[in-house]
Amino acid sequence: MKPASFTATFTILCIIFTLVDYDVVSCLRFSDVPDTSHRTAMVLPLFPPKDTSVRSSPSQLSGRLLQKSPVNAQMALHDDLLINGYYTTRLWIGTPPQRFALIVDTGSTVTYVPCSTCEQCGKHQDPRFQPEMSSTYQPVKCNIDCTCDNEREQCIYERQYAEMSSSSGVLGQDIVSFGNQSELAPQRAVFGCENRETGDLYSQHADGIMGLGRGDLSIVDQLVEKHVISDSFSLCYGGMDFGGGAMVLGGIKPPADMVFTNSDPGRSPYYNIELKEIHVAGKALSLNPRVFDGNHGTVLDSGTTYAYLPEAAFAAFKSAVMKAVLSLKLIEGPDPNYKDICFSGAGSDISRLLKSFPPVDMVFSNGKKLSLSPENYLFRHSKVRGAYCLGIFQNGKDATTLLGGIIVRNTLVTYDRQHEMIGFWKTNCSDLWDKLNLSPPPPLPSGLDNTNSTGSMYPTLVPTGSPGYNASGEIKVGFITFYMSLSVNYLDLKPHMTELTHLIAQELDINFSQVHLMNLSTKGNDSLIKWAIHPAGSANYMTNAAAVEIIHRLAENHVRLPDTFGSYKLFEWGIEPPPKRTGWSRSYLIVVIALSVVLILGLSAFLGWLIWRRGKESPLPYERVESVETVVREQELQPLK
Repeated sequence: MKPASFTATFTILCIIFTLVDYDVVSCLRFSDVPDTSHRTAMVLPLFPPKDTSVRSSPSQLSGRLLQKSPVNAQMALHDDLLINGYYTTRLWIGTPPQRFALIVDTGSTVTYVPCSTCEQCGKHQDPRFQPEMSSTYQPVKCNIDCTCDNEREQCIYERQYAEMSSSSGVLGQDIVSFGNQSELAPQRAVFGCENRETGDLYSQHADGIMGLGRGDLSIVDQLVEKHVISDSFSLCYGGMDFGGGAMVLGGIKPPADMVFTNSDPGRSPYYNIELKEIHVAGKALSLNPRVFDGNHGTVLDSGTTYAYLPEAAFAAFKSAVMKAVLSLKLIEGPDPNYKDICFSGAGSDISRLLKSFPPVDMVFSNGKKLSLSPENYLFRHSKVRGAYCLGIFQNGKDATTLLGGIIVRNTLVTYDRQHEMIGFWKTNCSDLWDKLNLSPPPPLPSGLDNTNSTGSMYPTLVPTGSPGYNASGEIKVGFITFYMSLSVNYLDLKPHMTELTHLIAQELDINFSQVHLMNLSTKGNDSLIKWAIHPAGSANYMTNAAAVEIIHRLAENHVRLPDTFGSYKLFEWGIEPPPKRTGWSRSYLIVVIALSVVLILGLSAFLGWLIWRRGKESPLPYERVESVETVVREQELQPLK
């Protein structure tokens, strides 16, 4: 994901053009993940917004007062960072609600999903939005504050990016639900209904974008404008070992040790921070602090995967890290198209990476410090076990410092827009709800459709009333089962089962040894397979976190097979508790060993007795050798002549 260089033309365009009420453009775009053919970072729009007549100023935004007590929407994040390079959340639009998986993007200011009328939209995770099926949908009529279609009947939007991806369509308004049972009720909001998309937007698995940036089309701005949440939101991305995470729309009580830095909305249209220094292994990089204030300054963008530094800062950072890892071996990266800086020999235990890689600190202008662990600047090498690569790159010739999702792994980031601050708190995002004394969001909001596109149930880890589970404690998942129906062109699927098993393990991000074939039945080209996913290694059960992640990937159709396997569906996933062990089964090993010892001792005693008996018996009669006529005398050696 190394960024394409920004041209001066695009930089000037993004700065000098102002924003319009219904035509707010995001200048930040995430692109991809390791092992892909293209990497981009910050890409400016080709066509800037055109009007400022209805734009709210930062002071107006921060001065808004709620008419009632603040509430918030708690939403789960799903870890797609290693697969697709982004995090997604679920949003429901319409009546009855239609579900969408949207990229959480603080660098975008509009939320859009593919429309049923789309003439050029890719194949995404969920079905397209059908306005005709929603009783509450209304098009946004043409007005002086928006760009109108050719017939001047409806407002439209168009997003074109220098990375050659684009999205365009009409603007609509409908009921939006945030997929939880929090105090925040479903709200009417404006969103984009795509009629055309190209580039990365066309090929991505996610349905669309959830814009969290500053702008009147931003979902945050719309909720604040309605006085239903305070002017704040928070994101928490999971780490290397555990994905997923959490998002809160609205204010939360910040932890006492949260580190804050100023974020001046007048400095940049994006969420910026005042970065002053970077320390590696406790030593400050020899840099002028102004290096982090070039162009757009230091920008946080949740839709970007990695981090990108200006040329001088990257050179100093790279040099400092390489000096600190002399004990590791420098190896080639996973993709030959890039000159990734990778190291082997650190081991697979994420908790021990600090023994091989140096700590990194980001120091803000107010003197506060955010400490980064190795998972905040490294990504796993996809082809070498126990190897890692730098997830921080040079931002071409652009002077902007861009900090993507990797920097804030296992970090709660609070965007306090009302007070123009951004806070950071290092934590395990997998148990964030408990730490904040908040109730975690249930898998689905009450009354919403709970089936995915293949008809399987959305993952609720513990079915109500299921026997064998302790609702008050840790749920022990013995293994996960699911069915797969395949329609392939192979005459015989069996020779390809090993390849299929490897693919499933890869898509579920688990070890090959965890995938077990339970049953296979075929009829012609159609096959029905039952699979079981077992705990890793010799464990008797898998953690709830691992089980939820696997079920999420199954239920949300993250298992994507090559076209050579034809059409396929996953359905009827289920969870099974560990097998109950009786007193005998729990001590079977001791019993087996004891029986073995008794058997060996018994055999030894019996053999000893037999030998003793043979020694006491009379010796067998024998004849002298000389008296045996059949004996052949040895010939004497003849002297050599």
